Amino acid sequence: MPTITYDDFRKVEMHTGKILAAESFPEAHKPAYKLTIDFGPAIGQKRSSAQITELYRKEDLIGRTVVCVTNFPPKQIGPFLSEVLTLGVADAQGHVALLGSDQKNLPLGSRIY
Repeated sequence: MPTITYDDFRKVEMHTGKILAAESFPEAHKPAYKLTIDFGPAIGQKRSSAQITELYRKEDLIGRTVVCVTNFPPKQIGPFLSEVLTLGVADAQGHVALLGSDQKNLPLGSRIY
């Protein structure tokens, strides 16, 4: 595995956000949701496509705190423009579990270091 420097790591902007809305994304090649995520006043609301349908129901995602990469360029996924990368980890079956926090009082947009 190649190594990177701490300065390389600092170039990746990861922030906490709260999921405001989760919609079905039937046009996606793999099952996914379209998420609207609030990162607070400095970053604002952004949208993300996330392949998390195996482990999460849309209604259970609302209010959840997630970690996202916020400084990748937007990516067109079919008819949808994904503005941030919502981070997760795959289990043994390849189902993605979200990275986030159970702390409800984290300021939106907090940077991950």
